[in-house]
Amino acid sequence: MLKQRLICLTVFLLGAASGFAQDDESSDGSAVDANNPLASFTAFNIHNYYTPELTGLPDQTSNTMWLRYAKPLGKWLFRGSLPFSHVPTGATSSQSGMGDLNMFAAYLFDMDKPGVAFGVGPQVTLDTASDDATGTGKTQAGLAVVYFDGSSSLFQWGGLVTWQTDVAGDSDRADTELLVMQPFYFLQLGSGYYFRGAPNWVFNREADTYNVPIGAGLGRVIMTEKVVFNLFVEPQFTVLSKGDGQPKLQVFAGFNMQFK
Repeated sequence: MLKQRLICLTVFLLGAASGFAQDDESSDGSAVDANNPLASFTAFNIHNYYTPELTGLPDQTSNTMWLRYAKPLGKWLFRGSLPFSHVPTGATSSQSGMGDLNMFAAYLFDMDKPGVAFGVGPQVTLDTASDDATGTGKTQAGLAVVYFDGSSSLFQWGGLVTWQTDVAGDSDRADTELLVMQPFYFLQLGSGYYFRGAPNWVFNREADTYNVPIGAGLGRVIMTEKVVFNLFVEPQFTVLSKGDGQPKLQVFAGFNMQFK
């Protein structure tokens, strides 16, 4: 029932936005760059994932809020992300706290096609969790690869792929190897509104679990003299999963700020 309501809500909002879509200043390059993870702006984002249904845990929910900061430094783009989570620890128990700090630095290559960006660089995740349940107990290292095609003013797409494995930490905790693939796609509707999807496909190679959702949401870009604001809500529906504790459904909401 909840999944059906979210589908209906998303379709309604999308239809309403399409009804008054028109060309204006919100459809220029700034609106396109508002969803570009490699845009040359300092940015601060607040992202939240609410999961009302989990596999194998019918009476549990989870929630994770991410604080993200991005800063261009010459040919490099630095991004740091810190999660605060409420996670189940059993059929009826749960725990809340800060998670592990994740950082990557992507080197931005010169691309021949205007509006296209590509970056590759190292990724590190530090053991900063306030509780065992909200972190891995490991220091992890790996690689991040990101691509964004904003050459069209109507439709933009790309993806972020990260891989990491543990290199130090508590030997009593489980080893880690995590592959995350995040395709993203944005269709501009005019007047600053856009249709979007940016699901995370998570493959835990050590635990042999995975979760593959699809996303369909609606966002709005609001431009001011000094800040570009970007607000969105995106229901994400799992199509493939393995293992207990995987989201059946997620609601991804965000508030992004790019500083000119």
